[in-house]
Amino acid sequence: MSAWKAKRFWKQASVAEAEAGYTITLDGRPVHTPMKTVLVVPTRALALAIAEEWEAQEDAINPETMPLTRAANSAQEKVAPHLDAVRDMLAEYGDTDLICYRAEGPEALIARQSEAWDPLLAWAAEAYGARLIPVTGVMYHAQLPEARAKLRAALDGMDPFRLTGVHDLITISGSLILGLAVADRHLRAADAWSLARIDEAWQEEQWGEDSEAQDAATRKRADFLRAERLLDLLEG
Repeated sequence: MSAWKAKRFWKQASVAEAEAGYTITLDGRPVHTPMKTVLVVPTRALALAIAEEWEAQEDAINPETMPLTRAANSAQEKVAPHLDAVRDMLAEYGDTDLICYRAEGPEALIARQSEAWDPLLAWAAEAYGARLIPVTGVMYHAQLPEARAKLRAALDGMDPFRLTGVHDLITISGSLILGLAVADRHLRAADAWSLARIDEAWQEEQWGEDSEAQDAATRKRADFLRAERLLDLLEG
């Protein structure tokens, strides 16, 4: 027996102004979150993009084809009620940031990591006053408390929707610095993704590609780029 799926019941998805932003409406009725509250997003651009997701649904509603809707639901229901906890969790990535853990060898990989990641550490030191120290190997090394505090402060001004996008950038890449670099428009997501996969790219060059690993990487890259699109839509 196939699982029951919600069916399309509306003729037109559109956008309406709300007191705190914009709602998405289906034949004039507002879209609700899974917890049954009206979904309200901060920009018209984001509302229009979400309305396009609803308009694109055909017979059965497929949430997998509605990433912006899912992100907005998460921002409103999961992130907004727990802002400090989410910020604290993301700030912890600065203490174990991907770009701070360097290979012990070979020299070509060490050089590639240094060429790609050292400028990012310099950028973080200039942009946030947070100087992270790279280490060799995979054993945990705590960063200086003042650096951690300054990176935590960089998350303080982010509203729930922006924090939702930055959350995905950080958790998918494993790097607080890469996530902030995309959020601050220091890097575009496609470039940041390549920088996050230096080790994997090296392994593929030496041993060839693994199809399952490639499929997983492709899915993660798509999610990473979608997080950047969310941030772009919050700008206008």
